[in-house]
Amino acid sequence: MRALVTGAGGFVGQYLCRALLRDGWSVAGTTVGMLPAVGTMSQTELAAIHWRNIDLRVGAEERRSIRSLLEAQPPDVIFHLAGVSYQPAAGADLAFALGTNVGGLVNLLEGVRPLRLEGRIDPVVLAIGSGEQYGRHEASELPLDEGAEQRPMTFYGATKQAQEAFALAAHRSDGLKIICTRSFNHSGRGQAPHFLLPSLVARAKAARTSGEPVRIGNTDVTRDFLHVEDVVSAYIALVSRGRPGEVYNVCSGIGVRVGDLAAEVMAAAGVRSPLEVDSALQRDVDVPMLVGDNAKLRAATGWTPLQSRSAIIQDLLDAAS
Repeated sequence: MRALVTGAGGFVGQYLCRALLRDGWSVAGTTVGMLPAVGTMSQTELAAIHWRNIDLRVGAEERRSIRSLLEAQPPDVIFHLAGVSYQPAAGADLAFALGTNVGGLVNLLEGVRPLRLEGRIDPVVLAIGSGEQYGRHEASELPLDEGAEQRPMTFYGATKQAQEAFALAAHRSDGLKIICTRSFNHSGRGQAPHFLLPSLVARAKAARTSGEPVRIGNTDVTRDFLHVEDVVSAYIALVSRGRPGEVYNVCSGIGVRVGDLAAEVMAAAGVRSPLEVDSALQRDVDVPMLVGDNAKLRAATGWTPLQSRSAIIQDLLDAAS
């Protein structure tokens, strides 16, 4: 099987490429700028990927490049991971977030559509969305299944909702084999330090030496976490057994209060320092509770998560030591 992974140099992209290679796939990957360093993937694995420096954002004029890649290495499956994944970054530059998260998908599909009409390719396309698309719901409604109303509270969530709308429209109008995810929080070794769990691990490690309190933002919000390796196994299962035109939550189905999550990190790190709420780390648009229902994903694919939340924390601690 031949796969194209957009955003292959990113956090999830590298884990996905590694898993595909180990399963015997031929993998082409797009990235913007430098190739990733050895870490998540070995030098041998990095060398096995057919890398292309392609920027899919609006205005980047890369349609010809993506078409040439699709022609040269016709994929059976496209995993579309490229995009802005950090909420504050999306909120700080709305045009950039819209051009990347929505425009990137549109430019990709503009490369696929004519080649499909010519009968040259007909790939399954997995478009990665976010649990942030759901926005605020009452605790009594949780866990949220795919039928829950989407009411995003962040610009990031809104761009992912729009991306999904374009993807599903392409399925309905052109028959493209598109499957969408709404992926909830995930983490693991190699995630950027500004995300919640890596940042908590870094602060806990610093407190172990200094004895200073561990700073934290809003402790009362509840989130649903998966290990990144479980996320990529869900993505691979979906392109094989998911149904085009459908949307699937990728989540654990288990919520954890962030204050309790921080306590788990500190216990695993052997830190006895107190927690200190820092208003500078809080966000006005934090959704109080965001927990998904993964029953549809499980029923369609047989997928089940294999790694616990404590395994995520331990991986991050090992990487930070």
